[in-house]
Amino acid sequence: MRRNHPPATADLAQLRARAHAIRRTCIELATGKGQGYLGQALGFADVMAALHFHELRFDPEDLAWEGRDRFVLSTGHYAILLWATLAEAGAIPREELATFAMDDSRLDMSTLDSSPGVEVTGGSLGHGLPVAIGMALGLRRAGSDARVFCELSDGECQEGSTWEAAMAAATFGLDNLVAIVDANGIQADGRIVVRLEPLADKWRAFGFEAVEIDGNDMAAVVAALEGARAADGRPKAIVCRTLPGKGVPRLERREKAHFIRVDPDEWGAILDELEAARA
Repeated sequence: MRRNHPPATADLAQLRARAHAIRRTCIELATGKGQGYLGQALGFADVMAALHFHELRFDPEDLAWEGRDRFVLSTGHYAILLWATLAEAGAIPREELATFAMDDSRLDMSTLDSSPGVEVTGGSLGHGLPVAIGMALGLRRAGSDARVFCELSDGECQEGSTWEAAMAAATFGLDNLVAIVDANGIQADGRIVVRLEPLADKWRAFGFEAVEIDGNDMAAVVAALEGARAADGRPKAIVCRTLPGKGVPRLERREKAHFIRVDPDEWGAILDELEAARA
């Protein structure tokens, strides 16, 4: 069903249930693959649930609807999370999920230009925010009230292009742009190596209105998204502190959490831990 405007109030219990369902689907998608970007998917699921089921204006039956808000997934390797979210919204048939990461599937391990709901092919980090700024500027010049939400990672904030783009967003006064930073503290080979802190203050210094929240606290996520609605001439940044593998204790404890490798006999235990943690 098309949502023309975000609701005034949020049903936090329902959003938490959506996040749990998304996590479960991510695990089901990854099961049997032996490896994948499961840590990020579980860590950022709360944000994706709040965004797609409370804040984002879009139509699951028509992902190209002209009046939609745009969602840019800059970290294309989070694709498993996007597919799970869109399936939960009814935008991807459940039966298609069985093709995940298979040859000729629309649902690859990273986003493709042929994938459903993909505004920009992500994966080459540092490019998502610049493209999102172009979208926001274009929408404003076209007289549209649609907004652009750009997910990017803290690892991506090590890229100079991210900060060049941030300066442009502030220069153009793009208050229809929201940068959502998944600050999970990891990159490909371990912990973030470049000193990024204080991260929220950096966004403020570049002209953004910025808040820092617990990205696994649904109430905090919803409040931050609602607070970013203000048309005050400033782009918005939400720095979300998330825990890779959130909801599955054995994955939360993994030292190598960027591209998780899973033994065949672990999958059942992983799903059991997810359900037990929710209970």
